[in-house]
Amino acid sequence: MKRVLCAIALWLAALAPASAGEISYPTLALGAPAPDFNLPGVDGRAHALKDFAAAPVLVVVFTCNHCPTAQYYEERLKQLAADYSPKGVAVVAISPNDPRSVRLDELGWSDLGDSFEEMKLRAKERQFNFPYLYDGESESVARAYGPVATPHAFVFDAARKLRYVGRLDDSERPQGVKTSYVRDAVEALLAGKEPPVTQTRAVGCSVKWGGKAASVKAYLDKLAAEPVTLTPADAGTLQTLRKNPSGKFRLVAFWASGSAPCVAGFHEFVTINRMYRHRDFELVTVSVNQPGENESVLEFLRKQQAANRNLIIAVTEREKLIKAFDPAWDGTVPYTVLISPEGDIVARQSGSIEPLPLRRAIVKAMNERKPW
Repeated sequence: MKRVLCAIALWLAALAPASAGEISYPTLALGAPAPDFNLPGVDGRAHALKDFAAAPVLVVVFTCNHCPTAQYYEERLKQLAADYSPKGVAVVAISPNDPRSVRLDELGWSDLGDSFEEMKLRAKERQFNFPYLYDGESESVARAYGPVATPHAFVFDAARKLRYVGRLDDSERPQGVKTSYVRDAVEALLAGKEPPVTQTRAVGCSVKWGGKAASVKAYLDKLAAEPVTLTPADAGTLQTLRKNPSGKFRLVAFWASGSAPCVAGFHEFVTINRMYRHRDFELVTVSVNQPGENESVLEFLRKQQAANRNLIIAVTEREKLIKAFDPAWDGTVPYTVLISPEGDIVARQSGSIEPLPLRRAIVKAMNERKPW
């Protein structure tokens, strides 16, 4: 229960409006002209306000990769673009977040952060059919528009006057939508009418304005000071590890200090753990080094700041332990498995450490447990 309440508190903190002392900018007023922009897009082109001059309606949505609310709206944005592009309506998405001001624990509901390169990955995977632009370097465009959350929609008429600002619709979850504010505004403007609703309160994750690098560093310094331990594991330990009675999703990473892929990619496990450990997730690493190499293994783990559960196989005979954990494993390292709370293996990776597929599997598995 404490773990669930902690995760809820972190999510609510991300969704909360800016508190006293935090950076914020005034939201563009109704009737104001659209501020100019010229920003790089994930398609390799720069996109400017003038490029959409022929559109009878322009919809600008400030959104991002990492926010769970923004992710819920990705398909709706695609459908909005698909439905109204034949009528000349332009839909443009802009990420306002400074990726240097986002902590790893704020990425707990995402497989990707908010860097420009990661935006390209998200757009390709989700097949975005609208321009997705990056403003995280200077945030000058975001400051001019003043979004308070992601997503935050701005709908402009043919004269580029702001006619609607706020939420896309009245429910984060698509099943609960009763009123589609942006669609209603677009339909009204195309018909030469006033939108039925002109302003709503945006709901989502707070915009990650620049200037938080020091607080992010303090957070990382705190993580670096956490204790790192190493515990011997026998066949019984591995059997229990495989059954997973923890009630969490468990990522188990077998590795060896003599394996170049293991050493080169180990930091990815530490990052994954820091991203998801406040949810129903835990990382357990298992070294297959010889028992007499405990000290060198522990030294490596400390350098990696691996403040998770770390095990080392306590016997020289490995065959029995491999079978105890997973008969399908041939003993090659690195070997990584994601185990569900019911003890089922939901993802495997062998011979290499590929963090993005692992993160995607973890997020998908955990998010499938959320209520509708």
